[in-house]
Order: sequence, then structure tokens, then C-alpha cells
Amino acid sequence: MTLEESFEPIIMFFGLTNSLATFQVMVNKVLRDLINTGEVTAFIDNIIMGTKSEEGHNELVEEVIKRLEKNDLYVKLKKCKWKVKEVGFLEVVIRPEGIKMEEEKVKGILE
Repeated sequence: MTLEESFEPIIMFFGLTNSLATFQVMVNKVLRDLINTGEVTAFIDNIIMGTKSEEGHNELVEEVIKRLEKNDLYVKLKKCKWKVKEVGFLEVVIRPEGIKMEEEKVKGILE
């Protein structure tokens, strides 16, 4: 059974209880095998793709976008960041060297 065969579309209406959790489950189903590789992370409407080298990165991005489109999900280009070495996510900064807290948060704690 393919992902498409096992996946039933989920329609969310405004005011629906647990709609964010329902959307998260849908995104997890669409990207499950990519998430399991550790190169893709999804949290509600944020998707982060990271590869150890630039080789294969474009293919990974294409695969994620294809899957989103196939399931009637789309990205807003002006909200996307492409080929960056550092990204802020959930109040931490993710870099090739590792994860650290945002400087503003650390400064606020120290003061």
C-alpha cells in the first residue's frame, strides 16, 4: 500500500478543535520516511531540511515540494529561506556546528 492509498485527505474548518494537531499528523504522514532519515523536520507549518553536504540538497527540497503539492499543500515563497547555513527555529539557532539558544534569550536570562 502506498502513502497515497493509505492517506485520507483531512479537511479543517476554522474553529475546529485540535486542527493544529490534525495538520501536524497529516504533514508527518506525508513526510514520514524523510523525517525518519533525520534530514527533514516538521513542526506544524514549518519544515526544515538539512543535509551534511550540498550534494543532494536540491533533490531533497524537490521531493518535499512534490509531496506537499501532491497532497494539496503549498509553500509561500516569500516565507521560505533557501540554502542557509543557520536558521532560527522555536527560539533556538540551528547551525552545522550544533544547536544553541538565541542570543537575545541568553542575554535576557543573564540580565
